[in-house]
Amino acid sequence: MAKAVKKQALGRGLSALLKDPENDIKSVEDKNADKVVGNIIELELDSIDVNPFQPRTSFNDETLRELATSIKEIGVIQPITVRKLDFNNYQLVSGERRYRASKLVGLKTIPAYIRIADDHESLTMALVENIQRQDLDPIEISLSYQRLIDEINLTQEQLSDRVGKKRSTIANYLRLLKLDPIVQTGIRDGFISMGHGRALINIEDQQKQLDIYESIIGKSLSVRDTEKLVRSLNNPSETPSKETGATTILPRHISKGIKEFSDYFGAKIDIKVSNKGSGKLIIPFSSEEDFKRLKKLINSED
Repeated sequence: MAKAVKKQALGRGLSALLKDPENDIKSVEDKNADKVVGNIIELELDSIDVNPFQPRTSFNDETLRELATSIKEIGVIQPITVRKLDFNNYQLVSGERRYRASKLVGLKTIPAYIRIADDHESLTMALVENIQRQDLDPIEISLSYQRLIDEINLTQEQLSDRVGKKRSTIANYLRLLKLDPIVQTGIRDGFISMGHGRALINIEDQQKQLDIYESIIGKSLSVRDTEKLVRSLNNPSETPSKETGATTILPRHISKGIKEFSDYFGAKIDIKVSNKGSGKLIIPFSSEEDFKRLKKLINSED
């Protein structure tokens, strides 16, 4: 009788096979595993859990809605990848944006590749797949590398082989995690670049890191200017650059006031400060009309 049930289950297709408790697949050695593992199968979205190993911590709402609109029109083009946890229960390995977008448009099922993987394999697959994406910020990549090292006990050399990156590249990303959390957030939000962060790593005092970070934003310092500034602080005998003034850190009360000036004048205000604390404000204008507008703003304060 049991044989008849199994035969009938096979006749209903792969999706039906997965819903038959008597044909439950728990490892790659199980009967029928070769019919399921690695094949594209329609899975119910409600049977899939989000991956706790997902390195991405934020999803852009606008791009997610755009993807949802595309899926509504033409469907899911690229299947997601899941690992089997239990009977009719799966966990995302990759494709969370497609999963979320499909839920947004009310789909009940989604095409998926099924893998049989333990936690370490799942973590490796999820992290490596996401690291290869182009839209991860440097801190997300750094955290992904660190998790692979910590949770799977990989050396930097082994990690280099896994993700196809030079060991020096991996080391540069990992060093970003030594930065003050505020500076890390600035990199994630795009206020400063990874190049700025790499320069700031050479400043051990975190308060000085924050002072330079505010100066980078306030004075729109380039990576090269930031490197000069850091070198001058670590080597006081080095001559400051008169062209860029990059070796001057803006006092906190000034860096915090720049935005107020810029908001008031409707223009990006440049501030030059000497080592003695004196300085000047530079208010740019783009035309005669713009100059008259600024003049009117100043005269209105009389």
